Amino acid sequence: MNRLGLVPFLKSFFTTQRNQDPILRQVLNYRPRNPGLFQLALTHKSAAPLAGQQILNNERLEYLGDSVLNTVVADYLYHLYPNEREGFLTKMRAKIVSRETLNYVARQIKLDRIIVSRLEEQQGNNVLGNALEAVIGAIFLDAGFRKTRQYILRHLIQPHIDVRQFECVTFDYKSQLIEWSQKNDMEVVFEDMEQQTPNFTQPLFVSEVKLHDEILGRGKGHSKKEAQQMAAKEAFDLYIEY
Repeated sequence: MNRLGLVPFLKSFFTTQRNQDPILRQVLNYRPRNPGLFQLALTHKSAAPLAGQQILNNERLEYLGDSVLNTVVADYLYHLYPNEREGFLTKMRAKIVSRETLNYVARQIKLDRIIVSRLEEQQGNNVLGNALEAVIGAIFLDAGFRKTRQYILRHLIQPHIDVRQFECVTFDYKSQLIEWSQKNDMEVVFEDMEQQTPNFTQPLFVSEVKLHDEILGRGKGHSKKEAQQMAAKEAFDLYIEY
């Protein structure tokens, strides 16, 4: 988009924000000092152009909010579970900040009412969860860390997430490992093979998960899915820190 084309877009951008302020405050339960930050946080890249070096979507705010959210959740769990080891806390945090959880919370607060996206379907992707992280980034810039922490705990975690229930939730290591690799612009590969067993009654599969041809984890199971989960679990336990 050239500079002449950018002007009307920006006028529409901030005019829309003024018109949506009451809905934004109602959905987010937050009164922004800088409403423009929140319009940006709620604008998916599919609905906003790139004008030179000006990024008119929520990706940078999503990056910021992701870091703030991880810090708040880590601190919250540290004090909630004073006797648990680091591995338990890491896995609990991964469950809380997973895209599945964030998508759920975003739907609960009806973030889909105010997000700007040209994608036909928001339910089947991470648009809502990513936007929620961007909103957190916007609140951090708008009000600072202390108020952002209060907002995350009071309006997102406590009303919508049963943290104790997560203790018993089966953890999808493969999905989390893939999500971690994508967020860090890397690619992990699963290589599977079938091994013969002495009694030949059940197949045994072996899976290796690799990053740049380096093996991060190995796993065995009576199905490829089980073997991949075990390999991802080993990689997650040994190498991945959220």
